[in-house]
Amino acid sequence: MELGLAGRRALVTGAGKGIGRGTVQALHAAGVQVVAVSRTRADLDSLVRECPGVEPVCVDLGDWEATERALGNVGPVDLLVNNAGVALLQPFLEVTKEAYDTSFNVNLRAVLQVSQFCVMLPLQFQIVARGLIARGAPGSIVNVSSQASQRAITNHSVYCSTKGAMDMLTKAMALELGPHKIRVNAVNPTVVMTPMGQANWSNPQKAKTMLDRIPLGRFAEVENVVDIILFLLSDRSSMTTGSTVPVDGGFLAS
Repeated sequence: MELGLAGRRALVTGAGKGIGRGTVQALHAAGVQVVAVSRTRADLDSLVRECPGVEPVCVDLGDWEATERALGNVGPVDLLVNNAGVALLQPFLEVTKEAYDTSFNVNLRAVLQVSQFCVMLPLQFQIVARGLIARGAPGSIVNVSSQASQRAITNHSVYCSTKGAMDMLTKAMALELGPHKIRVNAVNPTVVMTPMGQANWSNPQKAKTMLDRIPLGRFAEVENVVDIILFLLSDRSSMTTGSTVPVDGGFLAS
């Protein structure tokens, strides 16, 4: 299916690894000008070598002020993928303030902050008529959520909470940004075999407890999620907004 993304400009967070990196690669191959945001310089350097023309931005999205400085001069974008995230897994009774704050800062607060930068005019940086709203241009935002937003998982109390909040933020953004011709959707994958997924689900016994609840009997690959992201970014999904789209092999139906 031709998605018609060529010539547009996209910003992808968490672009160094996993779903974010796969999204940048796919967008670049589709003729999209991509701004890649990651906190790891080495990952960005290798991504730029692989995809010449990608614009790297190195910043920790958990730091509000640093993010404000880093994105202040990025310029106009048409498409946004909020993919950056952390999974700091702890039993509920052992959750620390540090894990809670880091998780919400990266998984939720950064989504709000980066989205604001991409759709409005941050006057403090005098980016004249560059926001989507200021330009009157249509746009699409995809937030990378999780099946954990809708099902409780042991030792995931904070992670589940951030993703549940992300789903509701997605709907609220869709409600308020729709009149400005900006669509906002979320994708909700099962476990994906990214470095983060491998770190948290490499134990065969632990993995079996999840696989037994997935009708298709397997975890997702990065391209399974990227394909849905690209569809939601494209005009092929022009009547879809405020949705949470499972990429879970049937987990949420089980």
